[in-house]
Amino acid sequence: MDEQIITDSGGAGKVLVFLHGFLESKAVWDTFTQPFLEAYRVIAIDLPGFGKNTAPRTSYSMEEAAAYVYQVLKALEIKKCVLVGHSMGGYVALAFAEKYRTMLSGLCLFHSSALPDTKEKKEVRTKTIKFIKKNGLDVFMNSFVAPLFSPARRKYFSKEIKMLTAIGKNTSIEAVLGAVKGMRNRKKRTKVLKDARYPVLFIAGKDDQAVTLEQTLAQCTIPANATVLLLANTGHMGMFEKPLETQNALRAFAESILV
Repeated sequence: MDEQIITDSGGAGKVLVFLHGFLESKAVWDTFTQPFLEAYRVIAIDLPGFGKNTAPRTSYSMEEAAAYVYQVLKALEIKKCVLVGHSMGGYVALAFAEKYRTMLSGLCLFHSSALPDTKEKKEVRTKTIKFIKKNGLDVFMNSFVAPLFSPARRKYFSKEIKMLTAIGKNTSIEAVLGAVKGMRNRKKRTKVLKDARYPVLFIAGKDDQAVTLEQTLAQCTIPANATVLLLANTGHMGMFEKPLETQNALRAFAESILV
């Protein structure tokens, strides 16, 4: 596989697969995954249209992205994994779980949701498309990233905000608009959680405005086996805002199910 698109630690341990969120790339996991490299095989993927994965696509739906993830794992001869999806990556992970659930030994929704967009959120997505078409991606990115962090601690993450803004600005407008439509049109997947024969980890920020605490609380009792981490003074970016807490939670989750 192309190393620019797929990061594969190549370790002999059990497999953790990381999927990034909207206007991100696999680079968001570079530092976060370091503590896992010794004990696990760690894979991070640039989803279609993001990072270095710039091949033209006819669709940027969550289902198409999930099919791409499947092809990657198949090519890497991976039969079982824990799938970790941040935000949009969680939507992709749920679409993957719906179709390829026998490949999962665990699922982590990292600031993500099995619920569809509300009517109001769909309207916001449509306005986002219109805004980007009119004003360009650079203008959009200048105000997109900072609100993803908790207001109480936002000033401490200027470096991370700058990095994420740069990643977003390097994304093609075609992919961005396609992904917004894909998220807007995604279906409800709470049944995936209800039917899960594997444990599910929910990670939620109490100050998250993108995937609210209320949304997470409404879902975390659906799976038969669920673990929940609720983070104070944290927005939508727990891998940066609370790295130790989220790393420890994921490690404990993985150790409890990977045998």
